[in-house]
Amino acid sequence: MTNQSLSVRDAIIQRRSIKAYNGQPVEREELLTILEDAVWAPNHQLREPWRFVVACGKELFDLYEVLKEFAIPKWKDLTAEDLEKQMKKFTTPGGYVFVIVPEDIRQKERLEDYAAASMLIQNVQLLAWDKGIGSCWKTPGFLDNPKFREALGVQSGERIISMLQLGYYDEMPKAAKRTSVDKLITIFGESK
Repeated sequence: MTNQSLSVRDAIIQRRSIKAYNGQPVEREELLTILEDAVWAPNHQLREPWRFVVACGKELFDLYEVLKEFAIPKWKDLTAEDLEKQMKKFTTPGGYVFVIVPEDIRQKERLEDYAAASMLIQNVQLLAWDKGIGSCWKTPGFLDNPKFREALGVQSGERIISMLQLGYYDEMPKAAKRTSVDKLITIFGESK
């Protein structure tokens, strides 16, 4: 894919969650540039409630070993061919970003931080899309596994809210139908 230089509207409407990557690597500088721009997401009191664990390039192979351990619990019982098939969904993205947020004990701040980090994640996805890089926000259960958290260096009082896969793709998924906004809006003071 080539640089698309999309308008904000076009990026929002055209972006798709990509689940089938072609294995082409995402360059580290490209990924870091995306993150550098994404951190301009709105966040309450400029708390910047996020940090990242990034894998692209040579460290992907180490990440695959960690993912294999947690994503495919009985991997040792599989044939090499079956293991390769199951690992394909983890080995074809060209890069990963794990988004980590503080778990503030105050509910209001915790919700604000989660919302801000969610906006940051959308920024990452839109900025990547503009560069012809697909992405998919994933939240597998193993993100909360204490040993997985330890492998990523996640501290007490923090939570991984996203395993963001990024990469190049050969086929554009079709757009899913969206509910018309007129079915979602109630005008204040009017009864339905």
